[in-house]
Amino acid sequence: MNYDIPGLTSEAIGLLKSLISIPSISRDEEKAADFLQNHIEMQGMATGRKGNNVWCLSPMFDLKKPTILLNSHIDTVKPVNGWRKDPFAPTQESNGKLYGLGSNDAGASVVSLLQVFLQLCCTTQAYNLIYLASCEEEVSGKDGIESVLPELPPIRFAIVGEPTEMQPAVAEKGLMVLDVTATGKSGHAARNEGDNAIYKALDDIAWFRDYRFPKESPLLGPVKMSVTMINAGTQHNVVPDCCTFTVDIRSNECYNNSELFDEIQKHITCEAKARSLRLGSSHVPLNHPVVQKAIAMGRTPFGSPTLSDQALMPFPSMKMGPGKSARSHTADEFVFIKEIEEAIALYLELLDGIRM
Repeated sequence: MNYDIPGLTSEAIGLLKSLISIPSISRDEEKAADFLQNHIEMQGMATGRKGNNVWCLSPMFDLKKPTILLNSHIDTVKPVNGWRKDPFAPTQESNGKLYGLGSNDAGASVVSLLQVFLQLCCTTQAYNLIYLASCEEEVSGKDGIESVLPELPPIRFAIVGEPTEMQPAVAEKGLMVLDVTATGKSGHAARNEGDNAIYKALDDIAWFRDYRFPKESPLLGPVKMSVTMINAGTQHNVVPDCCTFTVDIRSNECYNNSELFDEIQKHITCEAKARSLRLGSSHVPLNHPVVQKAIAMGRTPFGSPTLSDQALMPFPSMKMGPGKSARSHTADEFVFIKEIEEAIALYLELLDGIRM
């Protein structure tokens, strides 16, 4: 089928500019969700809504067919220092850049996937489609996609719109954050009294620095552990009785977070508590039909080090969207108009006629 890519791109840019103009920082996305829901309904489509998540099912939904989820997020981080432009005033320049908070991460994906969804809903396919614009992705919030999935029909596969330069991320690292506490006994530093909690923490900190989990991923590499925060002491002449530190752990698909946590506890003496075990690594086999078609289209599969809502999906998924990850969360964030045009064309080529 021939699609009007320039026309679809022009509509997508208009929608993206409107979304940029509506502040939608994580956990405060209501106005953006209202706007997007109204926009979809103006296209003659019925929507679902839970909190600040908005979704839409393709017409003539048939539970006998497999279902593909098209998902991206409407929330943004807070504007960082250094913006020279108004982050909530979309600015399109002659060089083809569209500036604005959330333009790259992940507004470009939100509008591109919506255009693709609306076009494919006018065709006959061997699958159903669900379009989902979710919230709280930037904070991995429990009122985001995790709260919506139980409300939806069974999903066979998902495409998650995130800035990947339209290359397919077929694996993604997970995240586990540990809060670790070493307990000692306070005393006067001049008399060498007490039991210094900092010294007790040092061995475990060194272990986190040096230990290597044996299973490495061809796409994601090794599990990465980084001690990123430390706190101890009340004043210079008091031996500290407590030292706390935080560990950022990025898992590969060879381990789930529970396995990593159990293994860590065998090696350290301090008390460790995981903030959450729910943000696991994801992986889709290279022989999956959608991945195979992406490869046939000249796309290059890769493993992504950054976290997305894929971590909360209990079904196969692939991260793929317009924009560049390095622009996310930066001052003067932007996306190229041509990236959105390319994304719409590539998504349509990928999905039109696919069979699973």
